[in-house]
Amino acid sequence: MKTLLLSLAMGAAFSAQAATVDVTITNATDGIYFTPLLVATHASDHYLFRTGEAASAEIEAMAEGGDISGLSALASGIGAEISENPAGGILNPGDSATTTLSAKHGDVLSVTAMLLPSNDAFIGVDSWKIPKKKGTYRIEANGYDAGTEANDELAGSVPTPPFITFGQGGTGVDTDVANDKVHIHPGNLGDTDPNGGLSDFDSTKHRWLNPVAIITVTVY
Repeated sequence: MKTLLLSLAMGAAFSAQAATVDVTITNATDGIYFTPLLVATHASDHYLFRTGEAASAEIEAMAEGGDISGLSALASGIGAEISENPAGGILNPGDSATTTLSAKHGDVLSVTAMLLPSNDAFIGVDSWKIPKKKGTYRIEANGYDAGTEANDELAGSVPTPPFITFGQGGTGVDTDVANDKVHIHPGNLGDTDPNGGLSDFDSTKHRWLNPVAIITVTVY
C-alpha cells in the first residue's frame, strides 16, 4: 500500500510540474505571408529576442531571409522544446497552423517567423509566461523590426517568392536604420505605382497594422 501511495504521489508531483500545450498561430493579415515558424517552450531565464536590444545574428537571419536554423540551434542549446515549421512551409493570410509542445512549470513560450514582403520584419512572441491553470488563452502577436536593415521596400533588397507580385523602379522608402534595436515595426508603406514611386510593395495588399497574428494557447 505504501508503495502504491508513493507512486501515486510521484505521479501527481510530475503532473504538477509538466503540461501539454497546444499552440495555434493564425495569420491575421490581409496580404502578408509568414515564413516557416519557430515555436518553442523554454525556461524563463532565456529568450530568443528582446525588444530594445540589438538583434542577434540568428534573429537577423530569420528576419531578413526566413532562416530559422540558427534560432532553432540556439533554442536547442538552452534546453527548449522546439517545433520547427508547423505550417509545413509558408503560412498564408487567414490560415492557421497548430503544434503541440510540452512545458515545465515556469516555462515561457516564444514564437518567430519573418513577414513577407518586408526588409526585416518578423512576427514575435517574446517569452510569454505559460499559465499554470489549464485553459485556453489568446495572444495578439505584433510585428517587430529587427533593426538590421533599412526599410527601403525595394524588390532588390528582400526575398521575392513567386507568390508575391512586386513592382519595380521604386526609389526607396527609407535609406537609414533609425533604430538599430529590435522594436515594433511601423508597417509597410507601399504605393500603387507598379513601375515607380517610393516602394516596390503594393499598398493595397502589403500594408499591415498590429497585431499580425492571433495565437491561441491551450494548456492541458
